[in-house]
Order: sequence, then C-alpha cells, then structure tokens
Amino acid sequence: MRKLFCMFVAAFWTLACFPLAMLAMLFTLNPDGSVWVARRLWSPVLLWAGGARLEVLGSENVDPRRPTIYVANHQSTIDIPAHFVAVPVNFRYVAKSQLRWVPLIGWYLSIAGHIFINRGNRASAIDSLTKAANKVRAGTSIFLYPEGTRSVDGRVLPFKKGPFALALKAGVAVCPVTIEGSANLMPKNSWNITPGPVRVKIGKPIDPKVFAEDDRAGLARAVRDVILADNVALGGPGGDPEDAIAAPGQEGTSLRPHLSSPTGT
Repeated sequence: MRKLFCMFVAAFWTLACFPLAMLAMLFTLNPDGSVWVARRLWSPVLLWAGGARLEVLGSENVDPRRPTIYVANHQSTIDIPAHFVAVPVNFRYVAKSQLRWVPLIGWYLSIAGHIFINRGNRASAIDSLTKAANKVRAGTSIFLYPEGTRSVDGRVLPFKKGPFALALKAGVAVCPVTIEGSANLMPKNSWNITPGPVRVKIGKPIDPKVFAEDDRAGLARAVRDVILADNVALGGPGGDPEDAIAAPGQEGTSLRPHLSSPTGT
C-alpha cells in the first residue's frame, strides 16, 4: 500500500509543482525561483510520502553566499529531494543526460539551468563540465554525485575524476555531503518503501587550491575519505578507502582490475 501511495504522490505532486516552478521563474525573472519550489514545496512532500525522517548535521558548513561544489554519495532516488532540503542553497544539479527526456523532471531541469552530462561521450562531458565551471565562477553552486550511479548496497563506490577537474578549474571549495539510510528506505531500482531515518552530514569545505592544478585524483580521494568516515559515523557500511577512483568511462567500477564494485544506473 505504501508503494502505491508513494507512486501516486510522486506523480501528482510533480505534476502540480511543475507549473508552480515555471510561474516562480516567470514572476522573479530568475531560475532560482524554480529551485526554491523544488526545495520548499516538492521535496518535503516526497520525503513525507516515503516516511523519511530527515536528520541534517553540519548545516554550519553551508554558506549560501559562497559558490560551492557539493559532492555526495548516492544511495537512492530519494537522495535528490533529501539533498534539496538538507542543503538550503539554490544550487544546480549535474545530472545524467538521459534525464533530459523524462517528462516534467527533465523539462524542469532544462528550464531551471541544471547541467546535463553525457558520460558516454568524453568530448560532450568535458563541454558540460566547462559550462558547469563557468556557472560556478558566476556565483551558482553545483551539486553532483561522483560515483555516477546509485550504490546497490549502500557502500560508497569509486569516484569519477571529472567532477574534481571541475572543482580545480572553477577554483572554488568542494563540500563533502554524506547520506545514509536512503538505501534502506528506497533501494535502487525499487519502489518498495520502508519508512525510516535518512541522515545527511555536510562536511567542512575543502579548498582545491591546496592540490596541484591537475591533481584530480588527489582531490577526489580527499573528498571521498571524508564521505567514507562520515558514512560509517552515521551507521553506514562505508567503503574501500583504497578503491577510490573509478575506471575510465565506467560508473561504480574499480580502476583496479582485480576488484569489482556494484554497477548500474
């Protein structure tokens, strides 16, 4: 029954909020108005429908006045509304290009100025990251998932290096964001809902300027180490600290050939 209820609420409320987001942009002449609708109206209802009891730690590390790249582990579809609520900033998501074609959600992401990335096309991905860097330099914060996919068991997967090239290029702080519990509430590729706690911890920003100009892997490891430690502190399974960097062109797949991590989208 909870599954059907959540599906109905998600569909109905998304349909209701889409025109509100468009009106917010129209009246304010600013795409930030649509992000406000997503954060203050759309997301809380989806969390309520799923029975998520959201707990946020480290809110003092969020500064809406400072453009920041927020980087998080990814366990569940419910992470998206959870992060909208937990990080009260008018950020833009870096999303998979496939989402562009999803009715309402894709339309909203396109119109509101969120960034699509085609990870299967290196030239296109580099172009998307360049656009994201320009957006950050102009003062807009970015939120992304460097694993590139949701974890099937809650463990933190290897990180792709591209997002950290973005941070080095933009020259702004990277803020580690850790989520735990969302995989239990709504597992990957499932609408089987189990109400429960979802914990989000926002870590202290990491200055990319302390890393070499091209040290994407070093910055990725530093951010991932914080997320691993915080995930364990929140009651999660953590992940392999040595298996930090994803294989080129792969999502959730180890750079080390003798290791195998869960894959999927």
